[in-house]
Amino acid sequence: MTQLPELDQDGHLIAHQTWTPNIAQQLANTLDVTLTPEHYQIIAAVRQYYDLYSHPPTTRPLIKFLSKQLPSLAVDNAKLQAMFNTGLVARHVNRIAGLPKPANCL
Repeated sequence: MTQLPELDQDGHLIAHQTWTPNIAQQLANTLDVTLTPEHYQIIAAVRQYYDLYSHPPTTRPLIKFLSKQLPSLAVDNAKLQAMFNTGLVARHVNRIAGLPKPANCL
């Protein structure tokens, strides 16, 4: 496994451009999550959100965006919590996607 690039004090990549699927799995390992193709669809959509709006999504905008981008996944907060093994959905989905911690996240 490759070594993780530099992380900030909250465990997010310092430079989101260094993100790779392998890095995503290493970050997901900290939550005891094995990433599936469904996880990677969500991660890709979160990265798309960041590219479009120049900031990481908080929970409500994240779920709204995912519902529009990936309607077949029927994404809601409970599903994301179960998939990513965390109650801090926006924070950890963004972290695994290689993005900064959203504003106002714990």
